[in-house]
Amino acid sequence: MAFDAQDEVSDEALLVLYGNGDEAAARALTLRMTPRALGFAMRMLGDMAEAEDVAQEAMLRLWRVAPEWRQGEAKVTTWLFRVVANLCTDRLRKARGVALDSVPEPEDDAPGAEARLLAASRARALDEALLTLPERQRQAVVLRHIEGLANPEIAEVLEISVEAVESLTARGKRALAAVLAERREELGYTDG
Repeated sequence: MAFDAQDEVSDEALLVLYGNGDEAAARALTLRMTPRALGFAMRMLGDMAEAEDVAQEAMLRLWRVAPEWRQGEAKVTTWLFRVVANLCTDRLRKARGVALDSVPEPEDDAPGAEARLLAASRARALDEALLTLPERQRQAVVLRHIEGLANPEIAEVLEISVEAVESLTARGKRALAAVLAERREELGYTDG
């Protein structure tokens, strides 16, 4: 099967095809991934020769894992960028003579359990408050502030004027604020 680098076949599908012996899939994936790996390595290392070595090693590792690749577990690009990052870090440490044990662990800036629970509680409260709005207001508010559509797009979707959209979203936001004001403290919003 012949693949153009611009085909709509996913990276993951190409890797699985290569793992099953399809050389055309390997060529297509190489044309997609190598420039990205090389560019990332170059920005990390600032040395084209070193970046080329890293990109080549990363692609070799990708080909080695291809036969065991299971679609849906990771994106090929995510996996490849992680490998490139690790290879670059190793080269930078060697160049500086830094022992691996002397490098501090990176801080985990993911939100803690309390923050995740609060965010979930706020999302539920918003969903409940949205259900109290009249349907057209709810549609306008959701399209504007949750889906991120511009007012002209919303006007087209709802088949109304832009001015009507502005009115609906303004009234909807005021109504939401009134409903949610009663739950301010419960949702962790405090003055001061």
